[in-house]
Amino acid sequence: MSALASESKVDNQFVDVSAYLTSEADIEAWYQLTRNLKQNFDEICGDTFCEGEYSNIESLRFRCSVNAQTGRIGQCVWVFAASNEEVDPTTGAVTVDARTWSCQAPLAPNTPMRKFLTALAGNAPLYATLPRTQTTIYDGLVTCL
Repeated sequence: MSALASESKVDNQFVDVSAYLTSEADIEAWYQLTRNLKQNFDEICGDTFCEGEYSNIESLRFRCSVNAQTGRIGQCVWVFAASNEEVDPTTGAVTVDARTWSCQAPLAPNTPMRKFLTALAGNAPLYATLPRTQTTIYDGLVTCL
């Protein structure tokens, strides 16, 4: 393998955000962001996404990949799960229809992780405008859930 090809592979190595962040402040900002996203979703679920067949949608995890060299985000996804159960009145059997969703955050290409953390700091990251876009994570959920 040539040195140029080897450098290209290193430049494009993506890691989980938890492996990328090293400072206590950034790590705490990430965990606060994920807690606030879950809380924001829980606050609106009953009036929006959790009406209808799947009334118990739960946030499982918000996760991002980050280029280890440049700090730019590759992708962020928010995974959800829900179920609908029906009881057969004759047999007592419970039939479960389980579902998962993987919702991609509508990020601008090559969004720097630090700008992402700064833009979504605060109590309502679900509604914060994503860097270099006119969209929010909420907007991404509308087209996904």
